[in-house]
Amino acid sequence: MEGDNKEADDRPDTMAKKRIKKRSGVATKPSSKRAVGRRQRPAQAADATGKHLVIVESPTKAKTINKYLGPNYVVMASVGHVRDLPTRNPKGVTNPVPGVDLDQDFTPTYEILPNSRQTISQLKRVAKQAEDVWFATDLDREGEAIAWHLAQALGVPDGTAKRVVFNAITQKEIKYAFSNPRQIDPNRVNAQQARRILDRIVGYQVSPLLWKKVAGGLSAGRVQSVATRLVVDRERKIEAFIPEESWKISGYFTPDSTRQATYTKQWAQFLDSEADTQRTIREKTVWLNEHGCIRAELVELKGKSFKPETREKALVAAQAVGFTLDKETAWTDENAKGPARERCRYAGHVTAQGDAAEFQITSIQTKRTNSRPLAPFITSTLQQSAAIGLGFKLQRTMRTAQQLYEGIDIHGIEGQTGLITYMRTDSTHLSDEAIESARTFINDEYGNDYLPEKPNTYTSSNKSAQEAHEAIRPTDVRITPKRLQHDLTEDQYKLYKMIWERFVACQMPPAQWDATTVNIHCGPARFRANGRVLVFDGFYRVSGQPNSGSEAILPQLQQDQRISPIQIDPTQHFSSPPARYTEASLQKKLEEEGIGRPSTYASIIQTIQDRKYVDTVVPRDKRLYATDLGKVVTDKLVDAFPKIMDVGYTKYMEDELDKVEVERHDWVEMLHAFYGPFRDNLDKAHEQMAHAKAESLPAPHICPKCGSSTEYRFGRNGRFLSCTAYHVPPKPIKIAQHPDQKFLLYKAKGKARPKVISKDGNTRVGWTKLTPEQKQKFQKISDQMPPSCEFAAPVDQAGNPVQPEVTDVICPEDQLPMIKRKGRFGPFLASQSYPKVRYILKLDPKTHTVVLPKVPPLTTDEPCSKCEAPLNLRDSKRGFWLSCSTFPKCRGRGRWADVADDKRQALEQAWHQHCKTNQPPKITNSEGKIIEEGYAPQIMAEDGSRSGNISLDTASSDAA
Repeated sequence: MEGDNKEADDRPDTMAKKRIKKRSGVATKPSSKRAVGRRQRPAQAADATGKHLVIVESPTKAKTINKYLGPNYVVMASVGHVRDLPTRNPKGVTNPVPGVDLDQDFTPTYEILPNSRQTISQLKRVAKQAEDVWFATDLDREGEAIAWHLAQALGVPDGTAKRVVFNAITQKEIKYAFSNPRQIDPNRVNAQQARRILDRIVGYQVSPLLWKKVAGGLSAGRVQSVATRLVVDRERKIEAFIPEESWKISGYFTPDSTRQATYTKQWAQFLDSEADTQRTIREKTVWLNEHGCIRAELVELKGKSFKPETREKALVAAQAVGFTLDKETAWTDENAKGPARERCRYAGHVTAQGDAAEFQITSIQTKRTNSRPLAPFITSTLQQSAAIGLGFKLQRTMRTAQQLYEGIDIHGIEGQTGLITYMRTDSTHLSDEAIESARTFINDEYGNDYLPEKPNTYTSSNKSAQEAHEAIRPTDVRITPKRLQHDLTEDQYKLYKMIWERFVACQMPPAQWDATTVNIHCGPARFRANGRVLVFDGFYRVSGQPNSGSEAILPQLQQDQRISPIQIDPTQHFSSPPARYTEASLQKKLEEEGIGRPSTYASIIQTIQDRKYVDTVVPRDKRLYATDLGKVVTDKLVDAFPKIMDVGYTKYMEDELDKVEVERHDWVEMLHAFYGPFRDNLDKAHEQMAHAKAESLPAPHICPKCGSSTEYRFGRNGRFLSCTAYHVPPKPIKIAQHPDQKFLLYKAKGKARPKVISKDGNTRVGWTKLTPEQKQKFQKISDQMPPSCEFAAPVDQAGNPVQPEVTDVICPEDQLPMIKRKGRFGPFLASQSYPKVRYILKLDPKTHTVVLPKVPPLTTDEPCSKCEAPLNLRDSKRGFWLSCSTFPKCRGRGRWADVADDKRQALEQAWHQHCKTNQPPKITNSEGKIIEEGYAPQIMAEDGSRSGNISLDTASSDAA
């Protein structure tokens, strides 16, 4: 959360309150940005007279540390950040970036976060009693900044503030840290402060540009926008990719010629002929291993490398080595591109044994190979391994790792114990003590054969690795996962087991394999088979053998031995486009490009998904694709800010921030060098950038209503298909108010007044501001305009129009089956008569089940503390609560407990009466049954029958 994970939220007031809640921890779901459990409760009051006050970030961390320090120390939690730049300007101030004086060397002004005021009050009282104050926040750059903000808020002078850092929460580490305190490092603070201001400048000044040129409510960020660009660029490479055709000829052989006919029949039954593609490589390998058979690839024909590009050449080659064609199946794949549209499959059998070509083993080569253990985990590799091996999202991994670091109560053994070292690190270094403990454990548990002569050492691939001192490892290797199985949650156990095994394995010897290559000749053709056998498990003893059971095991073979084919299989293949990013692979790409730091990867990737710039291909799919919104926003930002959106420049800025910390560069000069060109680009973009809704692309579809051509346009819910005859404008004309711009006249949809919009879409002239002569002129032009075709349709990811899904849920207003639609806030059911009937039902965004309507809120006479508007009364599982009736314009809340007892009683009675008179309608399905909460709508076929549950992978968005 070192700047980058905040920059994602650096937007002006529209989302300010939501951002404060999220950062302050009010949200019910814990965030992995910093310690899990923060904002769980305020700092507890304590008597610190004559004692040492220690301030940490998390209550859990405080509990663990307090166990080691003893009665002379009082440990309290700040519950995360306590100060930040304000989200809005004071009244009368028009600073474009709240809290940052752009004209006075970017001087920042900080304020206590609303949810931290009580905590700060308690900390101040205890600090006055204490003998001194120690700041034991995390050891990274952000932890340094939190310590500095705490010192500033508590009025602790820089010279007297004691700063302690530790890589693990163990008795030894804590004792050493408190024996060697230091002062707060101003260079690390300045680096984090520069990052925060840099991200605030970009967020608060580019986001309004997107509101003006794309759509309201959008956000931009210095790092999140570059991460989005990576996904957009990958998506466009996939879209532009034209696959290339190739063929492979595989031979399946048995060394036992007496069983050739039997295995041929069994192999055919196993594949089930037409269902060949349904068998995985693993399944085929297992069958071959069990039957003592081998698979070989045709690699050479007539002395040349075998790479057929056409089906004809492949068939000739296959027939030359004994393949007899029984059936050729050819079809066209309408969804594929280029050569991949024309598909072909050959089905056949090997030539009868008497006429079969002879296959002979001409060479067998066996070589001993080693597989070295991987380096211990750093933040990025931990996130990647947890995503691939455990299916964890990045935020889930960091949240669980934070819990393991801060301490788990190991009942009946060690008590509250920190189980791993600090989890935000990009260094693979291990301390001498850690290595020695691992080697001792390995020797005791597995024996001397599993202990290398010298310790294994690893170097970090990240040359700028400097945020922490060690890799992620268990604090005590003797605390094995098996010991903790009953004390940890399922997530904690899985992640700790992965960390523990990786650490122990990294100090073990390599695994050894005998890799065998077999060359098989048949006349001028050469087949090659590969297989390997594990001869020494080495570090696999701890980590487990990868892909166990899928390795090809070759039977006993001899040179010059003849073998018999059970099948010759020519297969068509096509080259694949670049793979879509997953969270793990995108995080790896960010690390490779030097974008972000260990503490920021998870929040960057989560942010671009929350903003709907990037989404999963379908629910529960790990692959990410760039949405239409992400593409449009990226294109606009790349055009306006080519330097900021450049991956190399983003890495350069990260390096500059590192220089502020390590080489003591002037952070103010760095900001000046950035802001000048940035401001010029921003001003130019406001003037010259065309609005996204004014742009269109031709589409390969015909309008079903009028037969005109169609085009892709961009609306509030993304890309949609529109008829080109929709509001056909005449030639551009000029008006007196704007002599330098040309305007187009549009017929207003459903309104009497036409719309007058500039050709670039940036300026709209209100009808009331036109002169009577101009109104008369424009009205005459409007009356003469041809009829407008209003066809519009949502599209899928391929750009094809999507037909609405009619469900079995009946609209209570018009009694027609409702259709599934998708908007900015997810899927919902709408009336078929929209916009005449605007009744909708929400669908749960994860399960796509119906969320039944609730009783509307009751407006009270209680005033909002922020805007004086009446508060609304609502009921929930947790009881009554009050919110401003002007939401979302005002997000004020009222405390139900602060309402007088007699007034509360009156409001409760009014609410019960309100519920009786405002009962929501009963929702039924097509069979007349009243549906309950969580009902899964059924899709209705054209004949009125149900065709299955509502789809979870609809990628369409409603036309705007």
